Amino acid sequence: MLKQHKLQDVRRVLVLGLARSGEAARDALEERGVEVVAADRTLGNDTDAALLDGVDALVKSPGIRGDAPLPAAARSRGIPVWSEIELGARLLPNPLVGVTGTNGKTTTVELLGSIFRAAGRPVEVAGNVGRALTSLRPPEDAWIVCELSSFQLEDVETLRPRVGVLLNLEPDHLDRHGTFEAYRAAKLRLFENQLADDTAVVPRGFGAIPGEGARVEFAPDDALPAEPLIPGAHNRENAAAATAAARAAGIGDDAIAEALATFAGVAHRLELVRERGGVRFVNDSKATNTAAARRALTAYDAPLHLILGGSLKGERFDAFAEDVARAHVVGTYLIGEAAEPLATALRGAGVPCHHCGTLERAVEEAARAARRGDVVLLSPACASYDQYRDFEHRGEEFRRLVENVSG
Repeated sequence: MLKQHKLQDVRRVLVLGLARSGEAARDALEERGVEVVAADRTLGNDTDAALLDGVDALVKSPGIRGDAPLPAAARSRGIPVWSEIELGARLLPNPLVGVTGTNGKTTTVELLGSIFRAAGRPVEVAGNVGRALTSLRPPEDAWIVCELSSFQLEDVETLRPRVGVLLNLEPDHLDRHGTFEAYRAAKLRLFENQLADDTAVVPRGFGAIPGEGARVEFAPDDALPAEPLIPGAHNRENAAAATAAARAAGIGDDAIAEALATFAGVAHRLELVRERGGVRFVNDSKATNTAAARRALTAYDAPLHLILGGSLKGERFDAFAEDVARAHVVGTYLIGEAAEPLATALRGAGVPCHHCGTLERAVEEAARAARRGDVVLLSPACASYDQYRDFEHRGEEFRRLVENVSG
């Protein structure tokens, strides 16, 4: 069994994928005297498989599928395949708060970091939020708050968060996982190694979860030590989850209240970019699925000019279009490869839509149509890879375009 592979027995490791997490994993292993073989692509022929010769473990970047040739070959040889997160969990003895879910992870993780700092507690924030877990060299008394994606959780074996947080669960990344059930199973691996003195924070009424952690439930209508500064019902839900997690880590309500009342949010998540002529321009580029975009629709009591589209992730848009029709949306502006399926669904729901193609044209048309009191909202409901490197790149381009809006 893979759990029988002890880190102290590992002498040679293949690190597959040399983006941020792969580089950090390589550095951390080499610091500990482990020989590292590095490969920066998904390989598949017999010569490539020779990279596994003499290897005690394979550490895989989250962007590489589990059924790619080398991970599959490693498993067939009985070589454990670990995510960079699993390696970090084995290297770092610090107590960890692990946060997963379909939406709200980064906001909740950064809010928890603010809560720990308000309490005067040493803390490091890492994971899918930006800093690789294996890049950390924290003091022994520091807590780690770690954002965990389904891709990172696919290949954990011993990860045991002292506090595990599941924010929500909606269909996402079906192009990678195949089914919602497989996606759900990956997310719930967060809890599988928890013991009775750990805490599992889950939405109220959520079904069974693995592990032995003490279950704590939260909901958006929970009484909080203070109302969160960041807007939207979904952010109140994030604040409720963060409050439950912070209390489980032994933090008092005074520090929680201070952070809730002062935390201003995270870039690309309902980020107010500019107000011009009474029109607010809001960057919610991180809304890469319909569930996230639904939350944005309810965050503003104002007419919305909604920019939608990007690369497809296996979602259908029919139900989402009905939600758009019920919201205060006066026009939609469609971009990227998802423009046609979005247009079909939106027109079927009676929603006005404009096929813009590019973000530049969408911003121009939405800004021209918007009136005082309106909101121009980029909340795409799709990934960004058809036209941009990632959602940050798309959000930065939106900012640039908005700053250049004349009038």
